[in-house]
Amino acid sequence: MEIVTTGEIIAGIFGLLAILIVARSVRTVSQGYEYTVERFGRYTRTLSPGLHLIVPMVDRIGAKINMMEAVFDVPSQDVITKDNAAVTVDGIVFYQVLDAAKAAYEVANLANAILNLTMTNIRTVMGSMDLDELLSHREVINARLLSVVDEATSPWGLKVTRIEIKDIKPPRDLIDSMGRQMKAEREKRALILEAEGERQAAILAAEGDRQSRILKGEGVKQSMILEAEGRRESAQRDAEARERLAQAEAKATTDVSVAINKGSVQAINYFVAQKYVEALHAFADSPNQKLLLMPMEVSSVIGSIAGIAEVAKEAFSDKKEEKSESLNSRKKSKASVPSTGESV
Repeated sequence: MEIVTTGEIIAGIFGLLAILIVARSVRTVSQGYEYTVERFGRYTRTLSPGLHLIVPMVDRIGAKINMMEAVFDVPSQDVITKDNAAVTVDGIVFYQVLDAAKAAYEVANLANAILNLTMTNIRTVMGSMDLDELLSHREVINARLLSVVDEATSPWGLKVTRIEIKDIKPPRDLIDSMGRQMKAEREKRALILEAEGERQAAILAAEGDRQSRILKGEGVKQSMILEAEGRRESAQRDAEARERLAQAEAKATTDVSVAINKGSVQAINYFVAQKYVEALHAFADSPNQKLLLMPMEVSSVIGSIAGIAEVAKEAFSDKKEEKSESLNSRKKSKASVPSTGESV
C-alpha cells in the first residue's frame, strides 16, 4: 500500500485550483445573447456571442440578456371610454433589447415594467376616445400606443417594434343596441338609395321626354319646311305652266290674227266655233249638272258667227279694193310715160 505524501496532496490541490481558475476565466456566449461583466460588483463591459476570457476571482458574469425580439401578451383589462362605455381590451407587445447594459442596470424586472407601462397607456389612449372611434380606428390606437411606449422604454435600452390591440369587447347590451343602430342605419341608407334611384329615374324620364319633344318638334319643323318647299316648287311649276299656256294662247291668237290679215275667213270662224264648243263641253261635264240648259239659241250663235264672218269679208274686200286701186294707178303712171320711138 502506497503512502500519499504531503507534497503530492499539495500538488493535487494546486492542480484543482488551476482547473477551477481556468474554468472560471473562460466564458462562452451563445448567439442571440449578451453577458455583462462585473468587477467587484461594478459593470465593466459586455460580452458579445463567442469565446471570452475574464479574470477569475475578480470579474464575474452579471446578467445574461436575450437580444432577440421578444413578445408577450397584455392581459385583458377594463377601459372606460370618453362617452362612458365600458369595454374589455387585450393586446400583444413586440420589443427588442438594443443595449444589454441599460436593460440590465436601468430597470428592475424588465418584462414586468414593459407590461405595466403598456397597460397604463392603453387605458390612457383608449379612454380619450369615443366608442365609435375605438371600434373603427384600431390602427390609430396602435400607432399612438407604440409612439408613447417606445419613447418611455428608450432609456432602458429597448426598442418597442409593435403593439397590437387583439380584441375589444363592449358589454352585451351595448352590442345589442349597436346592432339595432346598425340595422336602422342600413335601412335608412336603403331608403335613401331607393329614393335616389327613383329621383334619377324621374330625371332620366323627363330628359327623355324633353329630347323626344325636341326631336318631334324638329321633325314637324322639317316636315313644314319640306311642305313649304313643295308648295313653292308647285307654285313655280304652276306659274311656269300658266306662263307657257298664256304664251301658247298668245301664239295661237297671233297665228289666227295673221291668218285673218291674210284673208282667211275660215280661221276666225274656226277659232270662235272652237271656243263655243269648249264652253258647251265644260257645261256638259259639270258633275252637279244633270240637265243642260242652253243659254242661247243655236241659230243666234250661228248668226253671230256669220256676222263675224261678214265683217271679216268686208275687211278683206276693202283690202282687195285698195290693192286693185294701187295696181291701176301704177298702170296709168306707166301708160302716161311716152316710149322712146314716139319721141323720135
